[in-house]
Amino acid sequence: MSSPSAPEPSRRAVLATGSALGGTLLASGLPLTQATAADRTEATPSAGDPWRTVLDDADLVWQRMPTAWYEGPFLGNGFLGSGIYAEPGAASTAVRFNIQHSEVQDHRPEFGSLFGLARLPIGYFTLEPVGAITGLDWRLSLRDAELTGTLTTDKGTLALRALIHNDRSVLAVEVTASEGERGFWWVFHPADAISPRAAFKPLPDGYQGNPPAQVADHDGITAAVQPLLAGGQHVTAWQERTRGRTRTLYAHVAHSYPRSTALGRALTAVRRTAQLPYSALAVDHRAWWHAYYRKSFLSLPDARIQRFYWIQLYKTASAARRDAPVMATSGPWLEPTPWPNTWWNLNAQLEYWLIHGSNHLELDAITRALSEFRDNLAQETPTPYRADSLGIPRTTDPHLVNGAASTLMGYGVGVPGQDPPTPEVGNLTWALHNVWLSYRHTMDRSILQDVLFPLLRKAINYYLHFLEPGPDGKLHLPATFSPEYGGDSRDCNYDLMLLSWGCRTLLDSAELLGIDDPLAPRWREVLAKRVPYPTDANGFMIGADIPFAKSHRHYSHLLAVYPLYEVTGRTPDERALIERSLAHWVGFEGALQGYTFTGAASMSALLGKGEDALEYLGELMTRFIQPNTMYQESGPVIETPLSAAQSLHDMVCQSWGGVIRVFPALPAAWADLVVHDFRTQGAFLLGARRENGATRWVRLVSEAGAPCVVRHGIAGPVDVRDGRGRPLPHTDVGDGAVQVALRKGESALITAKGDRPDLTVAPVRPNEDAPPWGLPRI
Repeated sequence: MSSPSAPEPSRRAVLATGSALGGTLLASGLPLTQATAADRTEATPSAGDPWRTVLDDADLVWQRMPTAWYEGPFLGNGFLGSGIYAEPGAASTAVRFNIQHSEVQDHRPEFGSLFGLARLPIGYFTLEPVGAITGLDWRLSLRDAELTGTLTTDKGTLALRALIHNDRSVLAVEVTASEGERGFWWVFHPADAISPRAAFKPLPDGYQGNPPAQVADHDGITAAVQPLLAGGQHVTAWQERTRGRTRTLYAHVAHSYPRSTALGRALTAVRRTAQLPYSALAVDHRAWWHAYYRKSFLSLPDARIQRFYWIQLYKTASAARRDAPVMATSGPWLEPTPWPNTWWNLNAQLEYWLIHGSNHLELDAITRALSEFRDNLAQETPTPYRADSLGIPRTTDPHLVNGAASTLMGYGVGVPGQDPPTPEVGNLTWALHNVWLSYRHTMDRSILQDVLFPLLRKAINYYLHFLEPGPDGKLHLPATFSPEYGGDSRDCNYDLMLLSWGCRTLLDSAELLGIDDPLAPRWREVLAKRVPYPTDANGFMIGADIPFAKSHRHYSHLLAVYPLYEVTGRTPDERALIERSLAHWVGFEGALQGYTFTGAASMSALLGKGEDALEYLGELMTRFIQPNTMYQESGPVIETPLSAAQSLHDMVCQSWGGVIRVFPALPAAWADLVVHDFRTQGAFLLGARRENGATRWVRLVSEAGAPCVVRHGIAGPVDVRDGRGRPLPHTDVGDGAVQVALRKGESALITAKGDRPDLTVAPVRPNEDAPPWGLPRI
């Protein structure tokens, strides 16, 4: 378990790189460096294919008809998305294939991010058999990112295969019909191009939906052209091709603004793709997905949770790409929702946490978007502060624009001490913590120098305009808003915690980059004189004016505990404060939601309480996770299942504070576990195996030559060997941790002294069977 007593390296030493990666992460998206084949202590795959084994086991199955978004199969490539389920009101006669796209939005900023810049629904196809549907047998193959199976009717069968091509961004559905079903057909249903929020909230004065789509044939390709009142268009184009007994539908979506060029691009994409038979189209699509999964490996003895984890990796790559918009609340699978854009007071941050440990930085849209659209962040800051400050509103479009700042149309950044608008000012600093995680997990100096430092400097600068000394000699913040509790409070913990993390990170980064920043004395003053975080007998308060006294799903008042790891239980009193705050927070039923339990699981993992962490994940699975592992509140949202994967990461490995903690919070039932190429802070790739409740071996490969301290969890004396099996100098720093000097590309294997364990990477045996996800037969 993660005891706080082991010595830790200085924060500056932790942040420093041994060798810069030259900016390749942001530029290329290529796989990061792996261990060389010459390593004699390298973990190797088993004779079978461990990835294929766990992925095939995790496939979702449907033997009952899904009736909604949160029950059915889903396909995507970060841009185009399709959720598949029975046509509402016609379950026996049609199956809906939604067509949605993460770039399709309105462009009327005068109506704000919730209406005028909202994502727009596109429409859906219905697959309509000749006969009445009597049954189905579908499987969503994670490994191939492909839906296969049969649909049975009282007239025959329809065998189908469907994918959204990774590169071509085309939905392809191949259907082979029996004789009685040869006459099945496809119908496209354009959606009303109006903000989905219109179904939940009143319309702003003067706002109206866009005109209807215009459907026409274009030399054998049909296109639904949706004109936009602001200019531009989005277009859905499709064509069906017959080859022998099979008919294949090809569909593509394009969006353009302000010009109307989407039609030409959509027609070209369909024309080129429809020349390929489905099987040929699937070849490079499958190759991309097979390579994607092999960047990391995790197997544990809880079959239900292991399957859930691999489904989240599938879901993330279906919803995210570095060059795609930052995931909106429902990813690319837009459905009726009051949240038709990207949310920055929790959702975006949680959606991307799992990419770090799972070794999938190629999906990091947050770092790319904050860098690319930084000028818009200045415009979203109140006018008097734009010269030296940045902020991000609660909601934005993909270009980080909010538009009109009102509670009806969007939520602006606000000004501390004023209301309206609500002074919710910490969201950019929290989003930049995600960027910091991307830097720490790669040690890519370009992220630190070009993105994190300049943006964080201006985000913190906004706070500095309002900090004032009080009668106690401490620096205080005027009233700000803690998401989503309600009410403004002086010395709000959400903002104090982010301000402290930001100042500390700026000081460390400036020293690392060799920058003599004139604001450094002010950052030091903040850390020295900042008022203590407000607490009472129940733990952390919302702020100095507001105790925590009602059910609240958000852990905005606890960010210093998680994910910032600023308060970690280093002393008995600090640990008691965390425990008291956590118990008080989850003790109020009523408003608790899914991500309440993922946050509680990760905080329990910080404290080394694996049983508690598993119990919280169990509550999540039982109460909130839907049959296809999606999640919904008032509308569909995807951050909670993705953050549950990060909670699992936190149980398996933690690497905050310059120490890599291997298996810090595993429950007793997880006596066997294997992890391979798990990415940690410091740019290390971790492999480790637990057998019969004991850690057998730990292996680390250094990609950047950063300082390496690892709490390995192996009882008694240990051997540390290099990649050629030779003894490697190391220092015992206490509490089961060793410090090892590794240059870039070098590796270390840690075992019990004299032990030579099998380093094979293979799935562990489940403790008991569990039903697959989806809708299997009851």
